[in-house]
Amino acid sequence: MSRSRVAERVSQIRGSGIREFFDIAERMEDVISLGVGEPDFVTPWSIREACIFALEKGYTSYTSNWGLLELREAISDSMYRETGVYYDPEDEILITTGVSEALDLALRAILNPGDEVILHEPSYVSYKPCTIFTGAIPVCVTTDMDDGFRLHADAVRAHLTEKTKALVLNYPNNPTGAIMRRKDLEEIADVANERDMIVISDEIYGELTYDGKHTPFSALNGMKDRTIVLNGFSKAYAMTGWRIGYAMGPRDLIGAMMKIHQYVMLCAPITAQMAAIEALRARTEMERMIEEYNRRRRLMLRGLKEIGLNCFEPCGAFYAFPSIKNTGLTSEEFARELLMTERVVVIPGSVFGECGEGFIRCAYAVSQYELKEAIARMGRFLDGLK
Repeated sequence: MSRSRVAERVSQIRGSGIREFFDIAERMEDVISLGVGEPDFVTPWSIREACIFALEKGYTSYTSNWGLLELREAISDSMYRETGVYYDPEDEILITTGVSEALDLALRAILNPGDEVILHEPSYVSYKPCTIFTGAIPVCVTTDMDDGFRLHADAVRAHLTEKTKALVLNYPNNPTGAIMRRKDLEEIADVANERDMIVISDEIYGELTYDGKHTPFSALNGMKDRTIVLNGFSKAYAMTGWRIGYAMGPRDLIGAMMKIHQYVMLCAPITAQMAAIEALRARTEMERMIEEYNRRRRLMLRGLKEIGLNCFEPCGAFYAFPSIKNTGLTSEEFARELLMTERVVVIPGSVFGECGEGFIRCAYAVSQYELKEAIARMGRFLDGLK
């Protein structure tokens, strides 16, 4: 009897539901995509110019496995200036090839087979598969629209077992756009301290906070020594294709991540790292883009309400997560029929966890013109269902 050529952990994982709809739409014409979470802005010129300058000067070699020290110093300075939390650029910051690699490294560095990891859902599609790839067990905690999709300490505590080793947080949240208040985070920090948990805090959308100011989890009392902060340049700086992310945390955990990184990736591209240094120096364009996202956010919310879709107000990232339960369709049916009839891409909420069923994710990282047209087409689609 022949054995499967594919590892069981891999074969049981479904491909990304986000990319599935993206691939279908690529073969169609006149499509407006609210699917992939990618800014429609071109990377600001000064950042591109830094890359061009690096190429002209012949910077085409490997860097240290840790990444360029100058970039790590710039990240450390920025973090300390914004939050008061200091990370030693020598051995507490690791430059990665996007935040996706940073997540994978963090999970592999801390988890043993059989360990349990608490994930709040709806959540980004990578968290559960990357946990399973390590042999660990994802334990999913449901959050609710009526409660602002917030994670509560009591819910975390209710899912703890002797095998619980880590908690993955993502606020501002993809796909809901939810944010967390400092008080709620402090209560979760108390649980982490009580149970000696490691927290992986994915803060890639931290800059994209429209109500108040983002609170880094490591800035809470006692959390710096047990938190791995993940961040990068893709979203706020419109640098998705540059693939530059980073992780900050205790030197033993970051050192373990670096050990994996040096064998599987070596280093992020040097030209992209040099561009990232310029990104941290020139924040004006980033702030302009964030202001535009906020305008689009308000447009999206108003439009969804006008066509009859109930939507929680997202206060971070660039996603709206409206309910489509009143249509009688599943999330996947809604997304597929909307694409086929009106040429609008949205992502079924079910790909972000079971509690995402009955919702769709709409990325408002497109122009206001495209948003208005997409909402008009969605309204026409809904009228056809009546």
